[in-house]
Amino acid sequence: MRSLDSLFKPKSIALVGAAHTQEKLGGVILKNLLSFRGDIYPVNPKYTELMGLKAYLSVKEIPKPVDLCIIMRPAPEVPEIIEELKGRVRFAIVMSSGFAETGEVALQEDVKRIAKETGIRILGPNCMGIYNPHEKLDTFFLPHERLKRPKKGNVAIVSQSGAILSCVLGAVRAANTGVSKVAGYGNAIDINESDIYEYLSDDRKTDVIVSYIESVSDGRRFIEKARILSEKKSLLILKSGKGPSGQAAAFSHTGRLAGRYEVFHSLLRQFGIMEVMDFDELMDATKALSYYLSMPPLSKGGIRGGGNRVCIITNGGGSGVLAADECMRQGLEVPQLTDVQRERIGRLFPHFYGINNPVDLTAQVKDEDYALALNEFKDDYDGFLMIALPNVYGITEGLGKIMNGAVKELRKPVVFNVAEGGISKKISDLLEKSKIPVYTSPERAVRGLKALLG
Repeated sequence: MRSLDSLFKPKSIALVGAAHTQEKLGGVILKNLLSFRGDIYPVNPKYTELMGLKAYLSVKEIPKPVDLCIIMRPAPEVPEIIEELKGRVRFAIVMSSGFAETGEVALQEDVKRIAKETGIRILGPNCMGIYNPHEKLDTFFLPHERLKRPKKGNVAIVSQSGAILSCVLGAVRAANTGVSKVAGYGNAIDINESDIYEYLSDDRKTDVIVSYIESVSDGRRFIEKARILSEKKSLLILKSGKGPSGQAAAFSHTGRLAGRYEVFHSLLRQFGIMEVMDFDELMDATKALSYYLSMPPLSKGGIRGGGNRVCIITNGGGSGVLAADECMRQGLEVPQLTDVQRERIGRLFPHFYGINNPVDLTAQVKDEDYALALNEFKDDYDGFLMIALPNVYGITEGLGKIMNGAVKELRKPVVFNVAEGGISKKISDLLEKSKIPVYTSPERAVRGLKALLG
């Protein structure tokens, strides 16, 4: 059995602090667990039955050992609960807050000591827990009607913060992307980001890992595991606590010191580990990588090949200029067309089209013009940014079908910026059905392409 299998893929779960109503967090968790395919043991001494399941007075009453125990009880009760779990549980998720993040360092250290003595692995405390849609496992204390879960997919999310985790889940769902495994690990008295990186490095359902970090307890081990993971998968790290104010906020959030950001940033660069600077960049990169790594030809090394030459094809000159400016900021080249290239494309298009890079197809564009330009330059560039302003008659829903065939033959990264309005949603849906990522601005499309080109 792999080290964290009983955490991410348990066969049985006990919930200490289960409740009869979703007005209490223990009730929300129990409701979310009802779809779990294994055995569930609610623990609450006030009830004999909860949500149709037999309830137990204490963990000692559970008839057999369980893989995972979720604890949602006040912090002072947690040490005694961990003691009772000895010999009965492999892993425990301590959802409760009220530990080092509130100044209760001694209480947190007590839990850590007892867990080590009993041999129980701990996720948390002060955490969101685990979501694994492939196993129908959902330990979150957030109801589905307040946070709709993403579909199954190839993105794993590893977050120290539950709030950021919920934001990433919402953004992943909005991007029409899916998740493989999700872990919110909170104060990390035992299981931390390094342990989860090690587990995910061999997870066949995961291609992209999104990691939000406030602090790291063992820098050397973190770099080692992050480097190994990033050699196998696409790892994206967003680090908060970059300045004094952020570091103080991080400490009050999880009780872990953030350390000097300059050192962290330098080490990531030294070992070739991808770092993003803000939430939008994180999600733009995640979307692009998730889409392209789910396509077999590209998942075998067709992206991040080292080239950075970009061709911009647009039907709006101003949008092309904005994209070119963002390419410059991102370190991507937008080379001007050579005389030979101008002559070649000049045979395909009317003289009033803007024959340069960006290639401006003007307001008289037709759907097929994008595919013609893409095919003409397919061997000349490393990646392509297509911009469609769909408020002209020449752009129709047929653009999605045309680009599907063109991109499959190309086998190079292509991203789209489809301006909002009119039939833009229909076009975007068709493009993304073909695994072509679509963004609502030229700049965000460039940042997505940057993640693919490296």
